[in-house]
Amino acid sequence: MTEETTGRHVRVVLVDDHRMFRTGVQAEIGQTEATGVEVVGEAADVDQAITVITATRPEVVLLDVHLPGGGGVEVLRRSAAMMADAERPVRFLALSVSDAAEDVIGVIRGGARGYVTKTITGTDLVDSIFRVQDGDAVFSPRLAGFVLDAFASTDAPPVDEDMDRLTQREREVLRLIARGYAYKEIAKQLFISVKTVESHVSAVLRKLQLSNRHELTRWATARRLV
Repeated sequence: MTEETTGRHVRVVLVDDHRMFRTGVQAEIGQTEATGVEVVGEAADVDQAITVITATRPEVVLLDVHLPGGGGVEVLRRSAAMMADAERPVRFLALSVSDAAEDVIGVIRGGARGYVTKTITGTDLVDSIFRVQDGDAVFSPRLAGFVLDAFASTDAPPVDEDMDRLTQREREVLRLIARGYAYKEIAKQLFISVKTVESHVSAVLRKLQLSNRHELTRWATARRLV
């Protein structure tokens, strides 16, 4: 615990689709008397997240980027619409295993106040939560460069409207397809069924107006997603 957190209190919701990870974070930071962090709710997918956030109105949401139901970006979008007239803001801190530039930029565009990876220590995570509660922007050191490149540079690339049509899970499947993974391998890696993989691929093909996985691979390669 740092001097900054002494005597302070923040109510937090954990949103992550891995129960064991949520349990670990709760054990690490949820000792309220020691850290000042009170975990008031948990969620494993987008719909659960919206329900819990609505019910508890926390100060900070720790948000995984990759979630069933549309990903962290969808939670941000629906929360923004839901809380447009709220007296007290709910601030979001992305906490993800991914350090991909498109993931970082996507959730920051969506309204998150910061992005840290799951290698962060418990002490640093507590400090980051309080900083986000205060309205600061918080990033793991390497990730800050992605945000500066995307938002501060006058040469920043325009928003990719085709990419923005895809959900976070569809982007994950697209990336793995482009890397040559078979459907069974993708299903195993993402902990979903082969049928679900097929559904995601069909949705990506339809949204991008492409015909087959070879065209998908070329499309992804052109955008440096591979």
